[in-house]
Amino acid sequence: MAQRHLDPTDPTAAGPVAVDALAGYLRAQATEFLRALRLHRETGGGAAGGSEESVAAARALRRAARRISGTLHTFRPLLDETWAEELRPELAWLSGTLAREHAYQARLERLLRALHRLSPPTDVPEPTPGSRVSSGAERLGGTPRAARVGDGGAPARVRPSVGEAPGTAGTVPHPPAPTPDRGNGNGNLTVGAAKAGALLDRRLTLARARAHSTALQALGSSRFHAVADKVAVLAGDVPLTPTAHTMVPRTLATDAEERLADAVAALPLVTAGSPYNAAALVHGLSPDPSPHPQDAPWHQVRLLLRLHRYAQEALRPVDGEGAPVDVRLLTAGRALDRHRDASEAAAAAAAAARTPRIAPATAYALGVLHADQRHEVEAARFAFQQAWQTQAIGAN
Repeated sequence: MAQRHLDPTDPTAAGPVAVDALAGYLRAQATEFLRALRLHRETGGGAAGGSEESVAAARALRRAARRISGTLHTFRPLLDETWAEELRPELAWLSGTLAREHAYQARLERLLRALHRLSPPTDVPEPTPGSRVSSGAERLGGTPRAARVGDGGAPARVRPSVGEAPGTAGTVPHPPAPTPDRGNGNGNLTVGAAKAGALLDRRLTLARARAHSTALQALGSSRFHAVADKVAVLAGDVPLTPTAHTMVPRTLATDAEERLADAVAALPLVTAGSPYNAAALVHGLSPDPSPHPQDAPWHQVRLLLRLHRYAQEALRPVDGEGAPVDVRLLTAGRALDRHRDASEAAAAAAAAARTPRIAPATAYALGVLHADQRHEVEAARFAFQQAWQTQAIGAN
């Protein structure tokens, strides 16, 4: 990218002021990173689950790391190239590593809430947020714990009672199931919801535990300590290039906005307005475990939108202390966050449905759950479309 220098005839090109604002923003985010790191250690961030203060500290740590990394990416021509290219990917690694544990917990809660919504309310209790949901999942559909073992959903073997009929020995009897409704399949969904919830609980709880261990290893590694040392230096001094004060940071922020606009223009917004997307459903339940090909452009727009927001934050002091936050961008960003969450939840349901030897009712419940989350994906795309069109109209 060609470096754009200050045009003295442009009354809006406040180069030195904007560069100072950018440096102040980076120092503030570095200070927030160090403060969150200290709070995370003081509140026992290494404990499994962690307290509310520890979770909030980890969230603040991720938030500061994302903002520093995104700002270094957008305004890299103003910063020492070697230093920025070394720190930026390390911050992205740290933020991604710390986010996984929370993501798995949120995904599990989202899927169990969806099972509750899709199943008859008398059979599916609402899961308690933040708690282990295996006990609640066992009660989904009224199936007792003894009636299931393993991912395959096979009934547990027991010794036959004295005088028991030979044809009934060997299994724990299930409670009487409600008569299936042949019109909407609610009966099959009720029968499979318990085992589907238990299977998702086992898979995602295990993934969360592994993510927690990975995060602990990351926070104790020499790689992390090197990142923390560089952020500590950044809190006191921002390594600008010798020509930084002769350049206009506003043009770099405009470049980020233009990249976002180009990426949005390439999205299939017409498809996003359709209530049904059969291709999305077929791909999600196929044997191919690769990410959904329709989701990648939307995830990219989400990242570009985040970079655009961070650039606005960095230069807000130039526009005045009372410069308003663009609410439309926040609305569009929230829609894309819901899009990512629903798409990853759908992928988790599809992956669970590929578990070998699961009962047909379990596979049916997971299929319904997958379809529900893919419809949530379409709804989020439509919400983004509406928010973005409103923004475009407001800008004109």
